Amino acid sequence: MADPSNPIKFGVIGCAKIARKLIRAITLSPNTTLTAIGSRSLSKAQNFLSENRTRIDDPSKVKVYGSYEGVVEDEGVEAVYLPVPTRLHVKWAVAAAERGKHVLVEKPVGVEVGDVEVMVEACRVNGVQFMDGTMWLHHPRTGALRGLLHDQHLFGDLRLIHSSSTFRDADEEFFKDNIRVKADLDPLGSLGDAGWYCIGAILWANNYKLPTSVTALPKVIRNDEGVILDCGASFHWEGEDNKIATFHCSFLCHESMDLTMSGSKGTITLKDFIIPYQEHSASFDFSSDVKFVDLHIGWTSTPKRVEVSTELPQEALMVQEFGRLVHNIKVLGSSPDEKWPGISIKTQLLLDAVKKSIDAGFKTITV
Repeated sequence: MADPSNPIKFGVIGCAKIARKLIRAITLSPNTTLTAIGSRSLSKAQNFLSENRTRIDDPSKVKVYGSYEGVVEDEGVEAVYLPVPTRLHVKWAVAAAERGKHVLVEKPVGVEVGDVEVMVEACRVNGVQFMDGTMWLHHPRTGALRGLLHDQHLFGDLRLIHSSSTFRDADEEFFKDNIRVKADLDPLGSLGDAGWYCIGAILWANNYKLPTSVTALPKVIRNDEGVILDCGASFHWEGEDNKIATFHCSFLCHESMDLTMSGSKGTITLKDFIIPYQEHSASFDFSSDVKFVDLHIGWTSTPKRVEVSTELPQEALMVQEFGRLVHNIKVLGSSPDEKWPGISIKTQLLLDAVKKSIDAGFKTITV
């Protein structure tokens, strides 16, 4: 176990809104601490620190830099968190890894899978941990779901997966100024930002076995810069698996974070799989061996609600796990855990396949 008296020292590169959540998570995690913040200007970094003082244990001990280089070159920083635009991920992840710093990077990890491979290789060569910021994977509810998925008696064999991640920002300025709709910053739009979760959930449910083929659904909405605002796709596993998955992601639809997994004997449904409705408790609905009653006037039973509690929010659990891995490398001489970069590469690979199918006029892409 990591030593809480000697926490892993984090530096944050970039002051995006999501960084507010992660500096709180770094503070809540018992084995990490915030030690540096860097932005493109010193005043922006100072303002960010001032605005988030209540989310930090001791703001007086946090250094601020008017450049990203300042954090990367700070010898006191052991790990960096990168909430910068996607096009900047490769530059700063590689720079951090080459200076021996562990890398926690926001999603989508890259513009294409080659980007992710470059970052992962830089971390591998320099013996540092790589992980992307997919928080829901670290919630204890996710572990409970995994156990049920493997229950042949109650769930059976997985047959169908469907996921959605959508939201509509009430502020129309989002569609003008937000980096997620700018081709020069985050060219993947909703596919990268929201679709990452859907694709990741589909892979997770299928134990990260890649599908045989990917086909984008024939409805895509783009903005004037060509950035995707709304899209979907289907995945197919041939052979013995013979299963299907579908997803929809959008910046134009009302909030949804749905995940449904149907097996030969049961069905699991979540309506909040990315961000739980409540911070310290999450649930899912499960039904098994359900049939219609006589005359089809009802069901033989209603889904069972399963509640899973957690002392720490999922983002803090993610940071805690990252800190544990860093501690093991630093103190115990362990090798970086290859599980997390492997997940990032596979997720990005399928994201690329969806984009390729869209660009090819919705043709089926062999994975």
